[in-house]
Amino acid sequence: MDHPENSSEYAGLQVNSGVKQPPIVNPYLRRNRRRELSVAEMVEGIIKGDVTILSQAVTLIESVNPEHQARAQEVINKCLPYSGRSVRIGISGVPGAGKSTSIDEFGIHVLKEKGGKLAVLAIDPSSERTKGSILGDKTRMEKLALHPDSFIRPSPSAGSLGGVARKTRETIILCEAAGFDKIFVETVGVGQSETACHSMVDFFLLIQVAGTGDELQGIKRGIMEISDGIVINKCDGDNVDRCHMAATNFRNALHFFPMPDSGWTPKVLCYSGFYGTGVKEIWDMIYQYFDFVKANGYFEYRRNEQSKYWMYESINEHLRLNFYNNPQIKAQLQPAEQTVLAGQKTSFVAAQDLLDMYFEMLRK
Repeated sequence: MDHPENSSEYAGLQVNSGVKQPPIVNPYLRRNRRRELSVAEMVEGIIKGDVTILSQAVTLIESVNPEHQARAQEVINKCLPYSGRSVRIGISGVPGAGKSTSIDEFGIHVLKEKGGKLAVLAIDPSSERTKGSILGDKTRMEKLALHPDSFIRPSPSAGSLGGVARKTRETIILCEAAGFDKIFVETVGVGQSETACHSMVDFFLLIQVAGTGDELQGIKRGIMEISDGIVINKCDGDNVDRCHMAATNFRNALHFFPMPDSGWTPKVLCYSGFYGTGVKEIWDMIYQYFDFVKANGYFEYRRNEQSKYWMYESINEHLRLNFYNNPQIKAQLQPAEQTVLAGQKTSFVAAQDLLDMYFEMLRK
């Protein structure tokens, strides 16, 4: 394009054309797209312990794409015979209790003492507004993140605790098939996540802290009843006496609860995740528990009960998705909402009408 400054009225002024700009992307760049692995190749890679392929399989599990879900289920079914040979430990606690730091210390200790391989499945809370997650657990597990025998997989909760719990359960199967004989499941630490975690692990560890104002605030019946062990973190410096006092309060509270089905009385221990003191005693307690429940048959009983629980949970999940993905139901949801908001129907009657419509379609 010729510049207007080169016209005759601007005598003595000459503007040369600029240099042609090269394209942003190198035209000689060859884009080699990664070949998509078949189900058989993925299963073979997982069984051989290939962490890269394991990560790809977990991504398939977490995907909402129906095609990915179908492939993921095939992979899970083929890996199922190689699973079940690990100890699964759930770890929960209030935010700020030091769960990630503690997992780092627990993991390094058990890998050093017992060997084997460790997988950490951490559930990260997602933003209710943006649905995004930081997924920053690896930054707080500095030692494990660099250990060759560890695998850390943070997953976003994405506002769906049930779905995450099911996907975490399926991820456990793949990790076991990949040769990980120790599985940690770290919960979000709020609401019903503890119950979901308890339904997929062999030992449930509750992390508490002392000196935060009201130690009795941590003594909640629901979470205490499902805990197999309670540990009080940050037992160091000026906080030692407060931690031992809190431990005494927890032990006293446990006397008021009925005996667990396992026959095991939960123990209360103090430790410091930052300094790594008291970690050996915690692992001694965990392995003492496993010896106890394997001897009385509760270990196998609990695994069987969990398998049945997840069968029914899967049925419920599929029914729910089938209902909401039905085109006719989708078309009627908005009008049903309007009738409720207008006060023409109660919420219960509107829901029953939709269900009746759905069941009528199934009968046809």
